[in-house]
Amino acid sequence: MKRVITIQDFSCLGKCSLTAALPVISAAGVECCGLPTAVLSNHTGFPSSHIRDLTEEIKPIGEQLKRLGTRFDAIYTGYIATSEQMELIKEFIAEFRTEDTVVFVDPVMGDNGRLYSALTADYPQKMRELCAMADIIMPNITETCLLLERDYGEYDTKEMLRELIKIGAGKAVITGVQPDNSGELTGAAAYDGARFYEEYAPKQPVLCMGTGDLFASAMVGAIMRGAGFEKALRASVDFCAEAARFTAIDSDRREYGVNFEQALPKYISEINAQ
Repeated sequence: MKRVITIQDFSCLGKCSLTAALPVISAAGVECCGLPTAVLSNHTGFPSSHIRDLTEEIKPIGEQLKRLGTRFDAIYTGYIATSEQMELIKEFIAEFRTEDTVVFVDPVMGDNGRLYSALTADYPQKMRELCAMADIIMPNITETCLLLERDYGEYDTKEMLRELIKIGAGKAVITGVQPDNSGELTGAAAYDGARFYEEYAPKQPVLCMGTGDLFASAMVGAIMRGAGFEKALRASVDFCAEAARFTAIDSDRREYGVNFEQALPKYISEINAQ
């Protein structure tokens, strides 16, 4: 069984970050370990939350895992709260990476054209450095613009994918792509350095937190299960679309995140299909 460690925050209530990564990757038949960068009482989409920063615990946890001789087939990073944490995570990757380790980076840092308010102005450049260490990066459109120092607005997806690869990552995926102006489809576009891929599904009339975390976790699970890049992309888009469909008809729980639990059977079936 393949073993993945994912490094991001953990919310006790609300489905995002580690709360999404652990069940999705496990459902793919891959062992998922977690290194929490912070513990939150609930995700930040609620009016308030209690947060305990765990920056000082990252290095000691890594040292202990090294003493145990632990090996990881993949390292997957999600939301990183500070540049200090990012430096510690870069050290962790350098320490645990082997020639067979796959590094996934979801460069969580913004949405709707803006950098998250809690992050500093130098954060995108620091994230570029982390992305340069990755085999696969998975930014949304806003994060792509921040990484490439582009204005948010009109864009050419293929051009941006080529530029993302130049940062140093082996493959790039841009999420939240809408192929036309109708607003009827949404999905992801990707590039592996030789070929472009696009996968779309019907857009649901619902907006909630955690869809990016869900997509990235689905990609990690599918690829580490053995799916090829194109198949993993298709399964992840379909999974998120199915989860959004369930969320759209469950208005009482939308603030908690995407109803991905009901969509897990479809995801498992799709990545298992030959």
